[in-house]
Amino acid sequence: MKKTIFLLILFIQGSQVSAQEQLLDEIVAIVEEGVILRSELDRATNNIIQQFKVRGTQLPPKSELDKQVLERLITQELQIQKADQAGVRVAEAEIDQALTQVASQNNLTLQQMQMAIENDGMSFSEFRNDMRKELKSEKVRNGMASQNVRVSDYEIELFLADNEISQAEVQLGHILIAVDSNADINTVEKAKAIVDKIYKDLEDGKNFADMATIYSAGQNAKDGGNLGWRPANELPTMFADQIKAMNVGEFTHPVRSASGFHIIKLTDKREQTSQMVTQYNARHILIMNSELVTPAQGMDIINEINTQLQEGEEFSKLAEEKSDDVNSAAIGGDMGWFRANDYGQRFGDILKALDDQEISSPFQTQAGWHIVQRLGVRENDVTDDIKRAKAKSAIHARKMNEQIESWLIEIRGEAFIDIRI
Repeated sequence: MKKTIFLLILFIQGSQVSAQEQLLDEIVAIVEEGVILRSELDRATNNIIQQFKVRGTQLPPKSELDKQVLERLITQELQIQKADQAGVRVAEAEIDQALTQVASQNNLTLQQMQMAIENDGMSFSEFRNDMRKELKSEKVRNGMASQNVRVSDYEIELFLADNEISQAEVQLGHILIAVDSNADINTVEKAKAIVDKIYKDLEDGKNFADMATIYSAGQNAKDGGNLGWRPANELPTMFADQIKAMNVGEFTHPVRSASGFHIIKLTDKREQTSQMVTQYNARHILIMNSELVTPAQGMDIINEINTQLQEGEEFSKLAEEKSDDVNSAAIGGDMGWFRANDYGQRFGDILKALDDQEISSPFQTQAGWHIVQRLGVRENDVTDDIKRAKAKSAIHARKMNEQIESWLIEIRGEAFIDIRI
């Protein structure tokens, strides 16, 4: 059970302490107007130590581990302060959802996970508070980055012209030794010496996840540097070509970027097949709900239109004259090709039950009253559409990661920080 809980917790970044503990506790760092206490550092460090025990690997020196963990606590404290300043809030329902997801990933219910944590002598309220901090930090990071990230059609076209969009997905490990892009040469050389030593240790057989846990400044360091599964084309350009030529289990040489030195490990790889979807072609007439037309009045109107169709009136003519769907009315109600439920479950169920050229009876959705005529059905390969979506996602992900890494280094460099150990 302890192994399960250590894997669940991974890295608890700070916790609440009682008023009495605060009076007796040692301050290990002042971060702007906040503080980090020895008890917080010890709890976070002890959880890292338990991970090493679970993996059965050798522990690093306690002083080195304290230093790396404290840096992460400082980075998180800065993010929490920025989130509070921006008015970022995390709803209790969001925390419940995140905790439920963690429990599900470990084949537990939320209640079972709570019992397991408390049976191991840990506080579930602290665990919940740590999740709140994680969610708040994530919100402020993504909110900050998204303000400055835009992807144009031109960028997508350029990306598609220069890159072969692969259906492959890769699972990666990541180690980052952070260095400000404006750092002096001595700072850069010290960081390079650290990353070179890490690379040598990896070549000598040291565990990648352990090294990431100890040394990495990346946001996933607490998870052993695990970045999870990612589309191959979302990788930063500086790694993409290297990883294409790598075998599972191999790692890159240290690579410098604006945020520091990186080492990436390819931990797994998988291919995806072509994407086929069932699409329908249809046209419809819509009488929308509005302040001027009640649902009852809309039903009368659509029933009258239905009578006209049964008497032989042309569907396209009635759609042009009567339909409230401004996008399709001008072209005879033609909706083009789409997936059945793109317009809602009710609309999709009606459409799938029709034969080609068959016209439905009037039916109601949240939008109003409809009559729909199914024109055709096909199995369509949407791989190209997915490739375009992946290109946009890849560009967006790269820009977001760059923005986040730069922002974290920026707020760290600008903050007043007094480390007392």
